Amino acid sequence: MQNLLPEPPATRLPADDEADKALAEARQAGTDDAYEGVAARFPAYSGGWAALAESALAAGRTVPAYAYARTGYHRGLDALRRNGWKGHGPVPWSHEPNRGFLRCLYVLSQAAATIGESDEAARCAQFLRDSDPAAADALS
Repeated sequence: MQNLLPEPPATRLPADDEADKALAEARQAGTDDAYEGVAARFPAYSGGWAALAESALAAGRTVPAYAYARTGYHRGLDALRRNGWKGHGPVPWSHEPNRGFLRCLYVLSQAAATIGESDEAARCAQFLRDSDPAAADALS
């Protein structure tokens, strides 16, 4: 059956040049302390939480990865809502400021699966694909 209702417009989060710069510097340092500094200085910036979550997951620290990803996910939901998102519709991967939220959603799915939260893992994976299939493809 074809959906006759128009799809809501894509949500594009605003750029945060100062937070982006801090994250780029933290990536050069490559330490969790540097990423924690970004998250502490810019707590509403999902990119910092995503970097922490990815680093923790890569180091096998699943519970901290889950916590960081969940924080970044919720902060991202808040930002999306402030920017017109109504709970559904595209969140394009091609728009760089959206990537922190989408990366948190991906790591949350991965960490949830690792700790046995299969329903949450599936929901997050589907939410990522619904937000933008390109994000799911790029991250997996």
